[in-house]
Amino acid sequence: MASRSRSRTQTQQQEQEERQRQRRRPHCYQPGARLDPCAPPAAAWPPPPPPSLGSPSPPAPPCGALTPPSPSLVLLLLLAAAASLLPTGRQGGRAESPTPTQGDGQNLVTEDVIVVEGEVATISCKVRNSDDSVIQLLNPNRQTIYFRDFRPLKDSRFQLVNFSSSELRVSLTNVSISDEGRYFCQLYTDPPQEYYMTITVLVPPRNLRIEPQKETAVEGEEIELNCTSMASRPPTVIRWFKDSHELPGKSEVEQWSDMFTVTSRLSLKVKREDDGAAIVCQVDHPAAKDLQTKYYLDVMYKPEVQVLQNSPAQSLTREGDLLDLLCQVKGKPEPTDVSWLRVDDEMPQHVIVSGSNLHINSLNKSDNGTYRCKASNEVGMSFYDYTLYVHDTTATTEPAVHDSRAGEESAITAVDHAVIGGVVAVVVFAMLCLLIILGRYFARHKGTYFTHEAKGADDAADADTAIINAEGGQNNSEEKKEYFI
Repeated sequence: MASRSRSRTQTQQQEQEERQRQRRRPHCYQPGARLDPCAPPAAAWPPPPPPSLGSPSPPAPPCGALTPPSPSLVLLLLLAAAASLLPTGRQGGRAESPTPTQGDGQNLVTEDVIVVEGEVATISCKVRNSDDSVIQLLNPNRQTIYFRDFRPLKDSRFQLVNFSSSELRVSLTNVSISDEGRYFCQLYTDPPQEYYMTITVLVPPRNLRIEPQKETAVEGEEIELNCTSMASRPPTVIRWFKDSHELPGKSEVEQWSDMFTVTSRLSLKVKREDDGAAIVCQVDHPAAKDLQTKYYLDVMYKPEVQVLQNSPAQSLTREGDLLDLLCQVKGKPEPTDVSWLRVDDEMPQHVIVSGSNLHINSLNKSDNGTYRCKASNEVGMSFYDYTLYVHDTTATTEPAVHDSRAGEESAITAVDHAVIGGVVAVVVFAMLCLLIILGRYFARHKGTYFTHEAKGADDAADADTAIINAEGGQNNSEEKKEYFI
């Protein structure tokens, strides 16, 4: 009994000594163990068998004897430790960590990137005066894209372009709007550095079209055209042009989610010369070059009428000459009614009218007058007047009176102008004569004059006495005066 109690006591002492040695033993790395060196060692699995009674405890294996962890596990542990050391604040293009000291002299350099949707963006983290410090690239969600030349992020659009001690360059293909934001470059120096760059994604307009208020316009009307640029980012700037001249428009911008739709309105008063003219809607956008669309105006207008003298070849018309006149008509829609008439008299019976042609075989002085060609369409009516003056066969110079003109139905011919001018001249001359007569009359009757009453005719008893008084006057009679005002 005594021997058994002594053996049990020795065993307990050995176990207590072993526990004390384990407490004093330096902590070594074990898979799954905490990295805190002050923490108690984790129990090994499976646990070692208990030492046999009376046997000495096996010596603790040295740290170097342990199996090293896998490289991927070490990398993850380093990433976790580094992320815990970096600050999260931002200011400008760099984290709020202290500026690198003059001793290490390393500086991170980043550049903002502007890329069109669907194209390739190149992200670059450059290091000046590098000393082989670790470079890391993170996305806007602060997920690691590349740690040195290793890509933990499972996004195959990110591809390594160049890796060295002074640069980490990565390409991002098929860029979308969701890729826009800040990307962070981290340099593991003491203290650590962090800079960011911004990726801006441009979206060109999806569709550009011009919509008219009405398809067909009439000359003199004011039409409205709307040009719409859809789904762009940033919003487009729309400009209007006609014959290389810029026209003023009014734009409105609407935003749908991250996209912008711009509509520009142009008001334009059209003329007949604008028929078939191209109105250009041009878009200014950083992601689109020379993007424009055209709209061709459709303008309706009254006929344009012109009379041409085919015969005689010279403008001077003499008796016996052949006269052939052609009425040229242009309008939109095409004029359907073309006719000839004589303005100041009935059309001579020997005049031949065939459609737009007027023909006189042998001219004589009775043919003198104004001949009018009229044409009309859905828009209105226009005419052209040709004044014919037949000269003697001996005439060699062109007369002063030979007029051709176009106008409306109520237009005045050249003869009417002469009559009105003569009437106006007569009226002006009569008024001048009247003013001269009135002036002379007022000059003669201005001032004081005597009447028969002032000469005493009313005081005479008979006519003889009145005559005597008128001749000699009555000295004591009071003069009566009248004034012409």
